[in-house]
Amino acid sequence: MTPPSRALVLAGRGRYEDPWHDHAATSHVVAGLLGEQGVEAHVRSTFPDAFGDLGSFDLVVVNAGRGRTDPGFDGDDAAWAPAHEAVRAYAATGGALLGLHQAANTFADSPHWAGLLGGRWVPGTSWHPPQDVATFTPAGDHPVVDGLDPVVADDERYRDLVVEPSSQVLLTARHDGTDQPVVWVSAGARAVYDALGHGVESYASPSRRELLRREVDWLLGR
Repeated sequence: MTPPSRALVLAGRGRYEDPWHDHAATSHVVAGLLGEQGVEAHVRSTFPDAFGDLGSFDLVVVNAGRGRTDPGFDGDDAAWAPAHEAVRAYAATGGALLGLHQAANTFADSPHWAGLLGGRWVPGTSWHPPQDVATFTPAGDHPVVDGLDPVVADDERYRDLVVEPSSQVLLTARHDGTDQPVVWVSAGARAVYDALGHGVESYASPSRRELLRREVDWLLGR
């Protein structure tokens, strides 16, 4: 019997936690949904030693925030450099990455992360209107969104993310009459960025769970 795929969910803490997101709660929900897909999911907080064995996982899910990079809080950039190099090396060997919601605003000290993810949140530029029940519209031609109905979820609509021109947009959100990308496939790695997932309420939506299922299946080549 083929063993199940293994996923590591990295939940933000310390240097990569923030006061706006309950990373522990959303990571727990995501791990449960992965389990429903037959994926063996492990959740770890973002301690430096959590990155040491990424190669033993088929998928790494990053569910972490911007946090604080002042050296006295949770180590300096040099202390975290091996963790970021481990992520780069994992992606370079074909490892699959899924960045959720605030993952576009995490690992600000990494020289690799934005390129791997295919875009990022830029403080002072990116923003979002108040959270509400919003519609996210499929875009383009890709297996993740082929035949996918619009996603309706109680979530935030990220705006003015800086997206690499080579990234393929999969989902957009409308605000004040304009549509902007919130889900995309990166050309810099086998990676998907999904801006949904502010809180556990987002994952109560069947259409949001279906989007996550499709992303995971595509990343795992299923």
